[in-house]
Amino acid sequence: MKEFKGRTAFITGGASGIGLGMARALGRAGMNVVIADIDQNAAKAAAERLASEQIKASAVFVDVTERASVRSAALDAVAAFGKIHVVCNNAGVAVGGPLGTIKERDWDWIIDANLKGVVYGTEVFAPLIRSHGEGGHFVNTASMAGMVSPPGMEPYCATKFAVVAMSEGWAAQMAPLDIGVSVLCPGFVRTRIHESGRARQDRYGGSGVVDPGVGATPSEAAQNVLSGIDPDIVGQRVFEGIRDNDLYIFTHPHFKEFTQTRFNAILAAFDKSAKSEALKQVKDWGPMVPRTTPD
Repeated sequence: MKEFKGRTAFITGGASGIGLGMARALGRAGMNVVIADIDQNAAKAAAERLASEQIKASAVFVDVTERASVRSAALDAVAAFGKIHVVCNNAGVAVGGPLGTIKERDWDWIIDANLKGVVYGTEVFAPLIRSHGEGGHFVNTASMAGMVSPPGMEPYCATKFAVVAMSEGWAAQMAPLDIGVSVLCPGFVRTRIHESGRARQDRYGGSGVVDPGVGATPSEAAQNVLSGIDPDIVGQRVFEGIRDNDLYIFTHPHFKEFTQTRFNAILAAFDKSAKSEALKQVKDWGPMVPRTTPD
């Protein structure tokens, strides 16, 4: 996307943190912004704050764990501004802890919010963007935890790895439609992700304290998150990524070495497989090119 003025962005988890940073950056680029959040009061307050900064903003309720709620929010967004061009599937939660200690309902919660929420946001809005023919862009918030998997963060990493994988596939599918896809992989950002339990729905156990897996103690987890970078800087970085049609958007360049270490281990495993006695028996390796998606 090169044209932003007068177009509209829909941002889940938009009332605070990275979502609000995105809203501010895109709004300053001339876009209307729809603040979609499970906390209606916070969404309204965020929209009012943006309006005071001369950014056209509207607040809508959304629970990204429910497809019907995402559909309803989409209708509200269209009613407010008409065509939607940018969708930031940003809402997410954090759950972690030692193996065997994570509750079944917390597994359901993080998968429904972090993984299925991105699916719903993409599947609901892709036809709407395609229908107006003006192009658009999806930004799916993953994490550096979508590139590497620290011990104790397996639920979070599992969902974020999935967001990276889905974004890579969708990018190839939507490119011919003039719809870009980016996956945002930030490191620590000053958000309230360590307090995810404050908005946990009743069917997952209700509000309460949840181990986010980013510190040995609650205070350490809070310190790690709150020492992160400014969400407004992340919002500006996202704007750059949309403008340049980047598939991967990173915010912490110095984390490259951790990703490189993982990739080196993967490549070394391929090299070992090339010398495998067992694999010498293989005469036909099958297709070498992934299946392409038809028009």
